[in-house]
Amino acid sequence: MEFSAEMIAGLIGGTIVGDPKAIVNNFAKIEEGKPGCISFLANDKYEQYIYQTESSIVLVNNNFEPKQEIKATLIKVANAREAVAKLLQIYEGMKPKRQGISELAFIDSTAKIGKDCYIGPFVAIEEGVEIGDGCVFHPHVTIGRNAKIGNNTEIYSNAVVYHDCKVGNNCILHAGCVIGADGFGFQQTETGYVKIPQIGIAIIEDDVEIGANTCIDRAVMGETIVHKGVKLDNLVQIAHNNEIGSHTVMSAQVGIAGSTKVGEWCMFGGQVGVAGHATIADKTMAGAQAGIPNSIKKPGTGVQGTPAIDAKTFWKSSALFKNLYQMWVDMNDMKKEIKVLKEELASKK
Repeated sequence: MEFSAEMIAGLIGGTIVGDPKAIVNNFAKIEEGKPGCISFLANDKYEQYIYQTESSIVLVNNNFEPKQEIKATLIKVANAREAVAKLLQIYEGMKPKRQGISELAFIDSTAKIGKDCYIGPFVAIEEGVEIGDGCVFHPHVTIGRNAKIGNNTEIYSNAVVYHDCKVGNNCILHAGCVIGADGFGFQQTETGYVKIPQIGIAIIEDDVEIGANTCIDRAVMGETIVHKGVKLDNLVQIAHNNEIGSHTVMSAQVGIAGSTKVGEWCMFGGQVGVAGHATIADKTMAGAQAGIPNSIKKPGTGVQGTPAIDAKTFWKSSALFKNLYQMWVDMNDMKKEIKVLKEELASKK
Protein backbone atom coordinates (compact mmCIF):
# COMPACT_ATOMS: atom_id res chain seq x y z
CA MET A 1 0.00 0.00 0.00
CA GLU A 2 1.33 3.40 -1.00
CA PHE A 3 0.29 6.82 0.30
CA SER A 4 1.25 10.30 -0.88
CA ALA A 5 1.99 13.21 1.43
CA GLU A 6 -1.19 14.81 0.11
CA MET A 7 -3.29 11.78 1.09
CA ILE A 8 -1.67 11.55 4.54
CA ALA A 9 -2.15 15.25 5.25
CA GLY A 10 -5.82 14.84 4.39
CA LEU A 11 -6.20 11.93 6.81
CA ILE A 12 -4.61 13.69 9.78
CA GLY A 13 -5.40 17.34 9.03
CA GLY A 14 -1.78 18.31 8.41
CA THR A 15 0.01 21.03 6.45
CA ILE A 16 2.61 19.98 3.88
CA VAL A 17 6.03 21.61 3.69
CA GLY A 18 7.74 20.16 0.62
CA ASP A 19 6.59 17.76 -2.10
CA PRO A 20 2.88 16.84 -1.82
CA LYS A 21 3.51 13.93 -4.25
CA ALA A 22 6.13 12.25 -2.01
CA ILE A 23 5.21 8.55 -1.69
CA VAL A 24 5.64 6.21 1.29
CA ASN A 25 4.76 2.57 1.86
CA ASN A 26 6.22 1.87 5.32
CA PHE A 27 6.99 3.33 8.74
CA ALA A 28 10.43 3.84 10.31
CA LYS A 29 12.00 5.46 13.34
CA ILE A 30 13.47 8.80 12.37
CA GLU A 31 17.04 7.66 13.14
CA GLU A 32 16.55 4.59 10.92
CA GLY A 33 14.65 6.23 8.09
CA LYS A 34 14.87 4.96 4.52
CA PRO A 35 13.41 6.21 1.23
CA GLY A 36 9.73 5.32 1.00
CA CYS A 37 9.24 5.48 4.79
CA ILE A 38 7.35 7.90 6.99
CA SER A 39 8.77 8.94 10.37
CA PHE A 40 7.85 11.41 13.08
CA LEU A 41 9.57 13.88 15.41
CA ALA A 42 7.85 14.52 18.74
CA ASN A 43 10.82 14.78 21.11
CA ASP A 44 13.44 17.52 20.87
CA LYS A 45 16.14 15.01 21.85
CA TYR A 46 15.79 13.46 18.38
CA GLU A 47 15.87 16.69 16.38
CA GLN A 48 19.39 15.98 15.10
CA TYR A 49 18.06 13.02 13.12
CA ILE A 50 15.58 15.03 11.07
CA TYR A 51 18.51 16.65 9.25
CA GLN A 52 20.05 13.23 8.49
CA THR A 53 17.06 10.95 7.94
CA GLU A 54 16.46 9.27 4.59
CA SER A 55 12.71 8.99 5.25
CA SER A 56 10.58 10.52 2.52
CA ILE A 57 8.05 12.11 4.90
CA VAL A 58 8.36 13.24 8.52
CA LEU A 59 5.50 14.29 10.77
CA VAL A 60 6.37 17.25 13.01
CA ASN A 61 4.52 19.47 15.47
CA ASN A 62 3.17 22.79 14.18
CA ASN A 63 5.69 24.78 16.24
CA PHE A 64 8.72 23.00 14.75
CA GLU A 65 11.15 25.35 12.99
CA PRO A 66 14.14 23.71 11.27
CA LYS A 67 17.64 24.99 11.94
CA GLN A 68 19.14 23.35 8.85
CA GLU A 69 18.03 22.11 5.45
CA ILE A 70 15.80 19.01 5.51
CA LYS A 71 15.55 16.62 2.57
CA ALA A 72 12.28 15.02 3.67
CA THR A 73 8.81 16.41 3.04
CA LEU A 74 7.33 17.61 6.33
CA ILE A 75 3.71 17.35 7.42
CA LYS A 76 2.96 19.71 10.28
CA VAL A 77 0.26 18.65 12.74
CA ALA A 78 -0.98 19.68 16.18
CA ASN A 79 0.55 16.60 17.80
CA ALA A 80 2.96 14.40 15.83
CA ARG A 81 2.76 11.48 18.25
CA GLU A 82 -1.03 11.38 18.08
CA ALA A 83 -0.93 11.73 14.30
CA VAL A 84 1.40 8.77 13.80
CA ALA A 85 -0.76 6.70 16.15
CA LYS A 86 -3.79 7.52 14.01
CA LEU A 87 -1.93 6.56 10.84
CA LEU A 88 -0.82 3.26 12.35
CA GLN A 89 -4.41 2.51 13.30
CA ILE A 90 -5.56 3.24 9.75
CA TYR A 91 -2.73 1.11 8.32
CA GLU A 92 -3.54 -1.79 10.66
CA GLY A 93 -7.25 -1.51 9.90
CA MET A 94 -6.61 -1.91 6.18
CA LYS A 95 -5.07 -5.35 6.61
CA PRO A 96 -7.48 -8.15 5.68
CA LYS A 97 -9.04 -9.78 8.73
CA ARG A 98 -8.83 -13.55 9.10
CA GLN A 99 -12.09 -15.48 9.09
CA GLY A 100 -13.17 -19.08 9.33
CA ILE A 101 -13.10 -21.91 11.85
CA SER A 102 -10.28 -24.42 11.86
CA GLU A 103 -11.20 -28.10 11.65
CA LEU A 104 -8.84 -28.61 14.59
CA ALA A 105 -10.78 -26.29 16.92
CA PHE A 106 -13.16 -27.70 19.55
CA ILE A 107 -16.46 -25.85 19.90
CA ASP A 108 -19.15 -27.25 22.17
CA SER A 109 -22.50 -27.71 20.47
CA THR A 110 -24.17 -25.31 22.94
CA ALA A 111 -21.77 -22.44 22.21
CA LYS A 112 -22.93 -19.50 20.11
CA ILE A 113 -20.45 -18.05 17.62
CA GLY A 114 -21.04 -14.68 15.94
CA LYS A 115 -20.53 -13.76 12.30
CA ASP A 116 -17.18 -13.30 10.55
CA CYS A 117 -15.08 -14.81 13.35
CA TYR A 118 -11.72 -16.55 13.06
CA ILE A 119 -11.14 -19.51 15.37
CA GLY A 120 -7.71 -21.05 14.96
CA PRO A 121 -6.38 -24.59 15.49
CA PHE A 122 -6.72 -26.13 18.96
CA VAL A 123 -8.96 -23.39 20.30
CA ALA A 124 -11.31 -24.81 22.96
CA ILE A 125 -14.73 -23.21 23.45
CA GLU A 126 -16.75 -24.89 26.18
CA GLU A 127 -20.47 -25.23 26.81
CA GLY A 128 -22.70 -22.19 27.01
CA VAL A 129 -20.11 -19.75 25.65
CA GLU A 130 -21.29 -16.73 23.66
CA ILE A 131 -18.90 -15.15 21.12
CA GLY A 132 -19.74 -11.88 19.35
CA ASP A 133 -19.20 -10.92 15.71
CA GLY A 134 -15.78 -10.36 14.18
CA CYS A 135 -13.73 -11.99 16.93
CA VAL A 136 -10.27 -13.45 16.28
CA PHE A 137 -9.03 -16.33 18.45
CA HIS A 138 -5.49 -17.48 17.75
CA PRO A 139 -4.38 -21.11 18.28
CA HIS A 140 -4.68 -22.69 21.73
CA VAL A 141 -7.06 -20.10 23.21
CA THR A 142 -9.41 -21.52 25.86
CA ILE A 143 -12.82 -20.04 26.66
CA GLY A 144 -14.43 -21.60 29.75
CA ARG A 145 -18.06 -22.59 30.14
CA ASN A 146 -20.70 -19.84 30.05
CA ALA A 147 -18.11 -17.11 29.38
CA LYS A 148 -19.17 -14.22 27.15
CA ILE A 149 -16.97 -12.39 24.63
CA GLY A 150 -18.12 -9.21 22.86
CA ASN A 151 -17.73 -8.11 19.24
CA ASN A 152 -14.39 -7.58 17.48
CA THR A 153 -12.27 -8.88 20.34
CA GLU A 154 -8.92 -10.48 19.53
CA ILE A 155 -7.39 -13.11 21.83
CA TYR A 156 -3.85 -14.36 21.22
CA SER A 157 -2.44 -17.84 21.69
CA ASN A 158 -2.59 -19.60 25.06
CA ALA A 159 -4.76 -16.95 26.69
CA VAL A 160 -7.52 -18.28 28.93
CA VAL A 161 -10.90 -16.83 29.85
CA TYR A 162 -12.25 -18.84 32.77
CA HIS A 163 -15.85 -19.97 33.27
CA ASP A 164 -18.61 -17.36 33.63
CA CYS A 165 -16.29 -14.39 33.00
CA LYS A 166 -17.12 -11.58 30.60
CA VAL A 167 -14.97 -9.74 28.05
CA GLY A 168 -16.39 -6.73 26.20
CA ASN A 169 -16.19 -5.34 22.69
CA ASN A 170 -12.99 -4.33 20.87
CA CYS A 171 -10.66 -5.83 23.47
CA ILE A 172 -7.20 -7.29 22.90
CA LEU A 173 -5.94 -10.10 25.14
CA HIS A 174 -2.31 -10.94 24.47
CA ALA A 175 -0.64 -14.34 24.65
CA GLY A 176 -0.77 -16.17 27.94
CA CYS A 177 -2.99 -13.73 29.82
CA VAL A 178 -5.53 -15.25 32.21
CA ILE A 179 -8.94 -13.80 32.98
CA GLY A 180 -10.77 -15.21 35.99
CA ALA A 181 -8.30 -17.54 37.70
CA ASP A 182 -8.93 -17.99 41.42
CA GLY A 183 -7.94 -15.15 43.69
CA PHE A 184 -5.34 -15.82 46.38
CA GLY A 185 -7.83 -16.75 49.10
CA PHE A 186 -6.91 -19.07 51.96
CA GLN A 187 -7.89 -19.37 55.62
CA GLN A 188 -5.13 -20.26 58.08
CA THR A 189 -5.89 -23.13 60.46
CA GLU A 190 -3.85 -25.07 63.01
CA THR A 191 -3.07 -27.73 60.42
CA GLY A 192 -2.45 -25.53 57.38
CA TYR A 193 -4.31 -23.37 54.91
CA VAL A 194 -7.84 -24.08 53.74
CA LYS A 195 -8.85 -22.80 50.31
CA ILE A 196 -11.68 -20.27 50.20
CA PRO A 197 -13.72 -20.99 47.06
CA GLN A 198 -13.69 -18.07 44.65
CA ILE A 199 -17.27 -18.03 43.40
CA GLY A 200 -17.33 -14.57 41.79
CA ILE A 201 -16.32 -13.58 38.25
CA ALA A 202 -14.04 -11.20 36.37
CA ILE A 203 -15.47 -8.60 33.99
CA ILE A 204 -13.46 -6.83 31.29
CA GLU A 205 -15.34 -3.90 29.75
CA ASP A 206 -15.00 -2.50 26.21
CA ASP A 207 -11.77 -1.26 24.58
CA VAL A 208 -9.44 -2.86 27.13
CA GLU A 209 -6.00 -4.18 26.15
CA ILE A 210 -4.29 -6.72 28.39
CA GLY A 211 -0.62 -7.62 28.00
CA ALA A 212 1.05 -11.02 27.78
CA ASN A 213 0.98 -13.17 30.92
CA THR A 214 -1.11 -10.66 32.84
CA CYS A 215 -3.56 -12.14 35.36
CA ILE A 216 -6.92 -10.75 36.42
CA ASP A 217 -8.35 -12.86 39.22
CA ARG A 218 -12.02 -13.64 39.71
CA ALA A 219 -13.77 -12.32 42.83
CA VAL A 220 -14.33 -14.27 46.02
CA MET A 221 -17.93 -13.11 45.72
CA GLY A 222 -19.28 -10.56 43.27
CA GLU A 223 -17.01 -9.16 40.55
CA THR A 224 -13.48 -8.10 39.74
CA ILE A 225 -13.97 -5.28 37.21
CA VAL A 226 -11.62 -3.70 34.69
CA HIS A 227 -13.50 -0.73 33.28
CA LYS A 228 -13.64 0.67 29.76
CA GLY A 229 -10.43 1.78 28.04
CA VAL A 230 -7.94 0.37 30.58
CA LYS A 231 -4.52 -0.61 29.19
CA LEU A 232 -2.44 -3.16 31.10
CA ASP A 233 1.13 -4.07 30.20
CA ASN A 234 2.71 -7.53 30.42
CA LEU A 235 3.00 -9.38 33.74
CA VAL A 236 0.48 -7.26 35.64
CA GLN A 237 -1.42 -8.81 38.58
CA ILE A 238 -4.96 -7.65 39.37
CA ALA A 239 -6.17 -9.48 42.46
CA HIS A 240 -9.67 -10.60 43.46
CA ASN A 241 -12.46 -8.06 43.93
CA ASN A 242 -10.42 -5.18 42.53
CA GLU A 243 -12.00 -2.42 40.49
CA ILE A 244 -9.81 -0.62 37.97
CA GLY A 245 -11.22 2.71 36.77
CA SER A 246 -11.69 3.55 33.12
CA HIS A 247 -8.70 4.66 31.03
CA THR A 248 -6.17 3.78 33.71
CA VAL A 249 -2.82 2.48 32.43
CA MET A 250 -0.34 0.20 34.21
CA SER A 251 3.19 -0.70 33.13
CA ALA A 252 4.84 -4.10 33.48
CA GLN A 253 4.89 -5.98 36.78
CA VAL A 254 2.39 -3.77 38.59
CA GLY A 255 0.64 -5.66 41.38
CA ILE A 256 -2.68 -4.61 42.93
CA ALA A 257 -3.68 -6.54 46.06
CA GLY A 258 -7.24 -7.63 46.70
CA SER A 259 -10.34 -5.50 47.27
CA THR A 260 -8.64 -2.32 46.07
CA LYS A 261 -10.38 0.34 44.02
CA VAL A 262 -8.23 2.27 41.54
CA GLY A 263 -9.73 5.44 40.05
CA GLU A 264 -10.02 6.64 36.47
CA TRP A 265 -7.14 7.95 34.33
CA CYS A 266 -4.46 6.75 36.76
CA MET A 267 -0.93 6.01 35.53
CA PHE A 268 1.26 3.43 37.28
CA GLY A 269 4.91 2.92 36.30
CA GLY A 270 6.63 -0.46 36.28
CA GLN A 271 6.58 -2.59 39.44
CA VAL A 272 4.22 -0.34 41.38
CA GLY A 273 2.59 -2.23 44.26
CA VAL A 274 -0.68 -1.31 45.97
CA ALA A 275 -1.80 -2.82 49.27
CA GLY A 276 -5.18 -4.46 49.65
CA HIS A 277 -8.41 -2.68 50.63
CA ALA A 278 -7.05 0.70 49.46
CA THR A 279 -8.83 3.36 47.42
CA ILE A 280 -6.74 5.26 44.87
CA ALA A 281 -8.10 8.59 43.66
CA ASP A 282 -8.62 9.49 40.00
CA LYS A 283 -5.56 10.61 38.00
CA THR A 284 -3.05 9.35 40.55
CA MET A 285 0.46 9.15 39.07
CA ALA A 286 2.66 6.49 40.68
CA GLY A 287 6.31 6.35 39.64
CA ALA A 288 8.13 3.08 38.98
CA GLN A 289 8.49 0.77 42.01
CA ALA A 290 6.29 2.93 44.21
CA GLY A 291 4.87 0.96 47.12
CA ILE A 292 1.46 2.33 48.09
CA PRO A 293 0.40 1.03 51.55
CA ASN A 294 -2.71 3.14 52.10
CA SER A 295 -5.48 4.97 50.27
CA ILE A 296 -4.76 8.09 48.21
CA LYS A 297 -7.69 10.45 48.53
CA LYS A 298 -6.67 13.55 46.54
CA PRO A 299 -7.16 13.31 42.74
CA GLY A 300 -4.07 14.06 40.66
CA THR A 301 -1.60 13.08 43.39
CA GLY A 302 1.90 12.06 42.29
CA VAL A 303 3.77 9.54 44.45
CA GLN A 304 7.13 7.78 44.40
CA GLY A 305 9.18 5.51 46.66
CA THR A 306 8.43 2.80 49.21
CA PRO A 307 6.44 3.55 51.23
CA ALA A 308 5.15 5.98 48.61
CA ILE A 309 5.34 9.69 49.43
CA ASP A 310 4.79 12.88 47.47
CA ALA A 311 6.90 12.59 44.32
CA LYS A 312 8.61 15.97 44.71
CA THR A 313 9.50 15.20 48.33
CA PHE A 314 10.86 11.81 47.25
CA TRP A 315 13.21 13.30 44.66
CA LYS A 316 14.45 15.94 47.08
CA SER A 317 15.10 13.21 49.65
CA SER A 318 16.87 11.09 47.02
CA ALA A 319 19.23 13.97 46.29
CA LEU A 320 20.16 14.02 49.99
CA PHE A 321 20.43 10.23 50.25
CA LYS A 322 23.38 10.00 47.86
CA ASN A 323 25.31 12.30 50.21
CA LEU A 324 24.23 10.45 53.37
CA TYR A 325 27.52 8.59 53.89
CA GLN A 326 29.59 11.75 53.63
CA MET A 327 27.18 13.48 56.00
CA TRP A 328 27.73 10.63 58.49
CA VAL A 329 31.53 10.97 58.16
CA ASP A 330 31.32 14.73 58.67
CA MET A 331 29.07 14.32 61.69
CA ASN A 332 31.50 11.89 63.33
CA ASP A 333 34.38 14.27 62.65
CA MET A 334 32.38 17.07 64.25
CA LYS A 335 31.64 14.87 67.29
CA LYS A 336 35.36 14.19 67.71
CA GLU A 337 36.17 17.91 67.42
CA ILE A 338 33.47 18.80 69.96
CA LYS A 339 34.87 16.16 72.35
CA VAL A 340 38.36 17.66 72.05
CA LEU A 341 37.00 21.17 72.61
CA LYS A 342 35.09 20.02 75.69
CA GLU A 343 38.24 18.39 77.09
CA GLU A 344 40.28 21.56 76.48
CA LEU A 345 37.62 23.73 78.17
CA ALA A 346 37.48 21.33 81.13
CA SER A 347 41.27 21.42 81.57
CA LYS A 348 41.27 25.24 81.80
CA LYS A 349 38.82 25.33 84.70
